[in-house]
Amino acid sequence: MKNIFTSLLIGFVIVSCGGDKKNSTTSVIEKGDLKQLREKRAELVTQADALSKEIELIDNAIGKLDDNHKLALISTFTAKDTIFNHYLELQADVQTKENIVLNAEFGGTLQQVYVTEGQKVAKGQTLAKIDDGGLSQQLAQLEIQANLAKTTFERQQNLWNQKIGSEIQYLQAKSNYEAQTKAVSQMKSQLAKTIVRAPFSGTIDNVITEKGSTVAPGTPIVRIVNLGNMYLEAEVPEKYTKSITKGSDVIVEFPILGESLESKITQASSYINPGNRSFNIQIQVPNKNGQIKPNLTAKIKIKDYTNPKVTTVPLSIISENAEGEQYLYVVENISKDNLATAKKVIVKTGKSQGNFVEILEGIKDGDQIVKEGARSVKDGQKVSIIK
Repeated sequence: MKNIFTSLLIGFVIVSCGGDKKNSTTSVIEKGDLKQLREKRAELVTQADALSKEIELIDNAIGKLDDNHKLALISTFTAKDTIFNHYLELQADVQTKENIVLNAEFGGTLQQVYVTEGQKVAKGQTLAKIDDGGLSQQLAQLEIQANLAKTTFERQQNLWNQKIGSEIQYLQAKSNYEAQTKAVSQMKSQLAKTIVRAPFSGTIDNVITEKGSTVAPGTPIVRIVNLGNMYLEAEVPEKYTKSITKGSDVIVEFPILGESLESKITQASSYINPGNRSFNIQIQVPNKNGQIKPNLTAKIKIKDYTNPKVTTVPLSIISENAEGEQYLYVVENISKDNLATAKKVIVKTGKSQGNFVEILEGIKDGDQIVKEGARSVKDGQKVSIIK
């Protein structure tokens, strides 16, 4: 229609310019009279409007005679059975079971700190030393007394075995030896509290108290973290108790790091929190490069539903009628020229994931479903399929 209008308009302009040279558009422009220019413009607009109405009449006549003129342009895709997975999306926080602050167990001066922040340490390694206040000297004396008590007891035991001496002497020597041994053991236990050791292998995250500081039992000394034993923790609504269990597949995304990985739920709590009606889950995550840190936020997608054989369609092509029924369009009777007839089909939908929804009823494998143009076609309308 646009081409016809343009051709007619050009013809009209040619006629108007050449038919009456004195009153032609060119002549009026050359005169430079504002009043004449405005009159000429009004005349041309009136004539153009008349031409537009005539063109519209011609288009209507063409539409009645040419069926192809009324065809809606659409695109289609073939319905195919596929695997449909539904995921529950949640937010989770990175945690580690090996992330603790080591506190002083003995009061005194922090004599030495052997580690620095960021240093890797092994389990049992000495991290810091608190002045023992003379306990080591006391232990040495107790050990001397314990050795003497041991020698005395062994001699009395030999005599007693030979029926020499009194039983009371034997028992006294035995009691004294046991008491001295116990005293040594207690002193060693007390002295061990002056040494701060790594309970597990990891990295020193923070040296909290510096060398030379006075500490008391409970004073924090260092924080140690093991970044190799990380897990995610999240709260799941109770309605997913049956569908989300230990072993469920999970897709983990770390937006800040720009990384994603696949994992599984390693633990699902049997306890429902009465405050928010949810249960706790844990997901083990590898941390090969050490970039995943405690309290880092992650997005998780937990697979809670799978349909191994179903057709899925874009949500954008689904419509709903006044009765609340959902429908889409398919095409039938496709000709060699890709002309076809649109047919409305009532469907039953299931779960949706992203921009797609599963079709449980109404569509069979191989149907040609209308995609582009799905919102503009009507039932029984002739359409032209764009390849």
